Amino acid sequence: MDFVQSFRLTAPEVLFSLSGLVLLLGAAWSRSDAGARVITWLAVVVLSVAAVLTAPALLSGAKGPETLAFSGLFAATAFAAFAKLLIFAAAGASLVVAPAFFQRVGAYRPEYPVLVLFAVLGMCLMVSATNLLTLYIGLELNSLAAYVLAAFLRNDDRSAEAGLKYFVLGSLASGILLFGTSLTYGFAGTIDFAGIAAALNGKISTGAIFGLVFVFAGLAFKISAVPFHMWTPDVYEGAPTPVTTFFASAPKVAALALTVIVAMTAFGNQVAAWQPIVIFAALASIVVGALGAIGQTNLKRLLAYSSINNVGFLLIGLATATPKGVAAMLVYLAVYVAMTIGGFVALLMFKDADGEPVEDLSDIAGLSRHRKVLAACFAMVMFSLAGIPPLFGFWGKFVVFQAAVEAGMVPLAAIGIAASVIGAFYYLKVVKVMYFDEPAMKATGQSDWMHQALLAICALAISPAGYLLTKCLAGLSLSAATSLIAP
Repeated sequence: MDFVQSFRLTAPEVLFSLSGLVLLLGAAWSRSDAGARVITWLAVVVLSVAAVLTAPALLSGAKGPETLAFSGLFAATAFAAFAKLLIFAAAGASLVVAPAFFQRVGAYRPEYPVLVLFAVLGMCLMVSATNLLTLYIGLELNSLAAYVLAAFLRNDDRSAEAGLKYFVLGSLASGILLFGTSLTYGFAGTIDFAGIAAALNGKISTGAIFGLVFVFAGLAFKISAVPFHMWTPDVYEGAPTPVTTFFASAPKVAALALTVIVAMTAFGNQVAAWQPIVIFAALASIVVGALGAIGQTNLKRLLAYSSINNVGFLLIGLATATPKGVAAMLVYLAVYVAMTIGGFVALLMFKDADGEPVEDLSDIAGLSRHRKVLAACFAMVMFSLAGIPPLFGFWGKFVVFQAAVEAGMVPLAAIGIAASVIGAFYYLKVVKVMYFDEPAMKATGQSDWMHQALLAICALAISPAGYLLTKCLAGLSLSAATSLIAP
């Protein structure tokens, strides 16, 4: 084993490990708000350096044996690089919006950016996993940090409740996943994804099918897919909003990428066994996410159901089991990250005159009368999430449905398009409240400049100007998909 080559391939992960430990020591010695801000910006710098180290693998379309590190336990492919860059961007956004939120209640501590870095380290292991052991270690490293982040506001009952619910249900999902991996190992005789694919080639045994089902059930919890979505609205509502921003973006990317890796590599020879599961989860998530959001008045819960709804559209790409389907899924994932961050940053900017968060739908009634730019940006996010042209969210849905049609899954695409109309109702309802209802004059607080800048970037990305990126995104996503799956 070439340790120099292995450490070169795992340079971002090594960077996160060492910098996380160093910043943790800094956090122990620096308890002031100024110290916490310095550590936050240092964490952002670490994420930026990691992105620079990761980008060449994506640009070169890295694949094959030369991407394997530590005797094949880790793969630095173009697919992993694509997912990591989205994770880094989402984590960086979650870090820069956090200080203003937590310092309002005097609860910002330097442990927050350190926990985010360790969660990102776990996600990097997840998207580079080549066997069940790496998969589980990465998943647990991410989850342990996430449980603490959900309960970060120790004096807030809602945050404590969110952390407890996430821990209990997350532990249950981890147990289900671990049981599935043990069954898979028992019937395949190996934990390597390539070995599992070879062992399960041809007729699959009943025991291996049970292992496959349990593995997908555990992963469905991590991506908030129906019927394992029940934790999402409660945790999103109770967790601090910067943490919810993080949960809705970075871990979602990692979990979806991991699901693709497991489906297309470990169980790539058994598409007929897992495809019905993914199709059901996709359609059920679209419908349940749309119907569940209709009656919501809390904006964080509404965006939680929106997240469930979007996972359904993303899974349509996986259901095709083709490189083009996976590439379309990656394009949609990139657009989804921009829409999600934009939505939650706008939510962070909804504050009353005293700086208290405004989270109820009725509180932003008539927002367009006194916060025109903020209302316009949030309306763009809503229209884009609904997939209404010419905003960029339409393109994400279009490429996924196009991949389904090309794969001969016309009924799936047709049902998905019809179900997306249901979701448009509650997105348009939010816009209607902001523009046509009588002003509530509650969201009158001024916003931090960082929030304004980040919202402007996200709004630009999902605007019609985003179509300038379509050729670049299509090329990079197809390169990433083919690095995972032979065309």
